[in-house]
Amino acid sequence: MLRISIIANNFLYLESFEKEPFDPKQTALKRKQNITLSYDVHLNKDIVCLNFAYDEKLIDQVKALGAVKWSQTKRCWYMLKNDFDLGEVFEELKDVCYLDYSDLKKESPIKVQKKKPSIIQTQVVIPEAYANVLEQRRYSENTKSTYLLYFREFAIHFSHKDLSKVTAEEVNEYILELIRERKISGSQQNQRINAIKFYFEKVLGRDKVLYQIDRPRKTKALPDVLSMDEIKKMIQCTENIKHKCIISLLYSAGLRRNELVNLNITDILSSSMLIKVRNSKGNKDRYVGLSYQMLEILRTYFSRYRPTRHLFEGQSGGRYSAESVGRVIKSAAVKAGIGRKVTPHMLRHSFATHHLEQGTDLRYIQEFLGHGSSKTTEIYTHVAKTDFTKFKNPLDRIYEKE
Repeated sequence: MLRISIIANNFLYLESFEKEPFDPKQTALKRKQNITLSYDVHLNKDIVCLNFAYDEKLIDQVKALGAVKWSQTKRCWYMLKNDFDLGEVFEELKDVCYLDYSDLKKESPIKVQKKKPSIIQTQVVIPEAYANVLEQRRYSENTKSTYLLYFREFAIHFSHKDLSKVTAEEVNEYILELIRERKISGSQQNQRINAIKFYFEKVLGRDKVLYQIDRPRKTKALPDVLSMDEIKKMIQCTENIKHKCIISLLYSAGLRRNELVNLNITDILSSSMLIKVRNSKGNKDRYVGLSYQMLEILRTYFSRYRPTRHLFEGQSGGRYSAESVGRVIKSAAVKAGIGRKVTPHMLRHSFATHHLEQGTDLRYIQEFLGHGSSKTTEIYTHVAKTDFTKFKNPLDRIYEKE
């Protein structure tokens, strides 16, 4: 029988209730490294430093936490304070090291004052109507913040003139400058154009035809997916029941990360074996099926954590952060021995692909995922496994004729 003990110097460790005979594994346990946690400031941001002697295996474990970076100047691994969760870090590292968190009881260092914004930034004011129309049209919080950010940069760039008189040619030159100098992606280019068009077309009410702004050619990249065995390994190697629940739910319901963290307890409809996904992309609600296996995992999780409102809540209450979900997935992938980068959205892609492989009609998969167009869902037909043994390769046919 084991218990967690906290001694005077705040080291967390496991100890046995009863004395046991010599065991090599126990001896190895006693040789575990110490990681000292402390607050610091790096690049004008509050961070938590993870200080320990060089050990390749321990470095891999620390990197698996996600959102962990190496600082050459501080000579340590660190996480942003806002991303740090002591409970989660302890849960992930308790089997490989001792954690000394005594320094965390001290106050964080005071940040160095940031440079004052330039005069041009302080003078630029986004038209109030822009934010109002975003609200009226009930755009999502993510879309609103993205549009406001990109439109503000646009306004700063053209601060020397009336924004309403900026021409389509000038907008094209502005976008081209961003592509050349800041190397913005095709996706960001589209978002910036949409933010600008929103002003001219929705706020000023101008005709769309007057603003035919060049768009980037769409890339035809196929989604990355995991095999069923890989997902099974990720779930099985995750001991923390909350993390196990997160991985299983992302996959079994094909959820986006934001949809997962926005779930309330009342959205799990066990009587009808459904999950209600509220206000997803495009402000749409939808239902997805609740797996029987998933329901059992949820019951175990709920009995242990007792969330009050949101299905997944942070250490100090409130909605679980999207960043923490990313760390959970990354850590599970490393433990499962998956060499490539794994993201939460890959579980959604895998859900759709595996459904298609087992013969689920594409129209149902479209509904499960909440896609507005079947064309979006059709991309999974290019990823699903095809039984190529049913088809004769032309090269084989050539040699058959000899």
